[in-house]
Amino acid sequence: MLNLDTHILIKALEGNLTPHERTVLAADPEWGISAIVLWEIAKLHQLGRIRHGLDQEPLASALDEILIWPITRKVCLKLRNLDFQSDPADEIIAATSLTYDVPLLTRDSRIRKSKTVKLI
Repeated sequence: MLNLDTHILIKALEGNLTPHERTVLAADPEWGISAIVLWEIAKLHQLGRIRHGLDQEPLASALDEILIWPITRKVCLKLRNLDFQSDPADEIIAATSLTYDVPLLTRDSRIRKSKTVKLI
C-alpha cells in the first residue's frame, strides 16, 4: 500500500511520471490518498490548474479504485510528529502516512527532507 501525494496521483493519471515513480507504482498497485487530496483536486480544477475534476474521467474512475483515508483525530494528532512545516494539506498527507504506517510517494521537497515520514 502506498500513500500518494496529490501531484503524484494527477501525474499518474496524465501518464507524466518519472521512471522511478512508474516503477514504484507498478510494484505496489494498492494506492491510497488522504481525503484532503480530494479537496486539493477540486480547488486545482476550479482554478484551472488541472484538466480533470472529481466528476470527470479518467479521474472519477481512478478515485473509485483508490482507498481514501479520512482526516481523523488520530491523523491530526500525528501532525505534532512532523519534522517540517508546509501548507496544511501537505502536512495532513504526511500525517496520514504516519498514522497508517504507509510510505508516501511525493515530489514535495519539504516533505522529502523529513526524517519522520516514511518515503518511497
